[in-house]
Amino acid sequence: MTLHVSATHAPISETSPKVSVGFSEKAKGYLALTKPRVVELLLVTTLPTMFFAQGFSGKGGVPSLWLMVATMVGGALAAGASGAFNCYIDRDMDKIMHRTSKRPLVTGVITPREALVFSWVLTVLAVVLLWSINPLTGMLGIGAIFLYVVVYTLILKRRTTQNIVWGGAAGCMPVLIAWAAVTNTVQWPAVILFMIIFLWTPPHYWPLSMRYSDDYNAANVPMLGAVAGSRTVAVQVVLYTWAMVACSLLMIPLGGAGIVYTVVTAASGIWFLYEAHTLYNNSKKDLVTKKNAMKVFHVSITYLTLVFLSLAVDPFVGSALMG
Repeated sequence: MTLHVSATHAPISETSPKVSVGFSEKAKGYLALTKPRVVELLLVTTLPTMFFAQGFSGKGGVPSLWLMVATMVGGALAAGASGAFNCYIDRDMDKIMHRTSKRPLVTGVITPREALVFSWVLTVLAVVLLWSINPLTGMLGIGAIFLYVVVYTLILKRRTTQNIVWGGAAGCMPVLIAWAAVTNTVQWPAVILFMIIFLWTPPHYWPLSMRYSDDYNAANVPMLGAVAGSRTVAVQVVLYTWAMVACSLLMIPLGGAGIVYTVVTAASGIWFLYEAHTLYNNSKKDLVTKKNAMKVFHVSITYLTLVFLSLAVDPFVGSALMG
């Protein structure tokens, strides 16, 4: 995987600010490269999937402590490596965008060479750890990094408004990794969980890009929320949310979901749909603001958290409603 910025990327000045950096600040800079908030959100989907896969496989109980720790740490390293590569590749636009102007490659806390070496070290550690679980898990880890770094960051992000749709598949990979870690295979429930996150990503991210539209436009990044009208974006948010909720309910007949998952997912799905339709209604009246767009963004995070928490609890309460 060769990671050089292509001709489509803006020229980058490699002259970073010369600053005196202490150990603590350097450590914080490396941590910031991994995008810890993104890592945290990805891990929210990992452990519940492992619990559910354990129950679905008929083993009962919870996976071994070693397996949970190895999968979580390996997944965090893979996500961190992806984030660090992204910061390295996008350092030109990060200088332009207000919300990313404090990232360590912009401030000079971390040099581009340090960031690139750090990214590869995390990648190797992630793959080795995930491969030690089983080769399938390791290959899925490689696939997750490839999707985010190459498909999303290098190919799609600066070229198409559909960047987050297809590039967002990288954020769906933790559920496949988690399932494979427990079962050494990928079964239908894992595919459904993958699709839930895949369909969730646009209505999660497009409201955020509406909030930071000035940043994206300044950096010439064609995020749909930044380049399209609010009504166009709101329609897409509603459509994807409906598809996501419908997909989530497939876990009942095809995934062996029980009462906890069913009730929580249905209720939180109705809530998410309500907020998506509220955004659409506001767009018809030209009343969309950055504040109410961000409300949909925050609701989306809560929705995903509730769905996967219910997934973790579900195997321990009752039995499958169907099948």
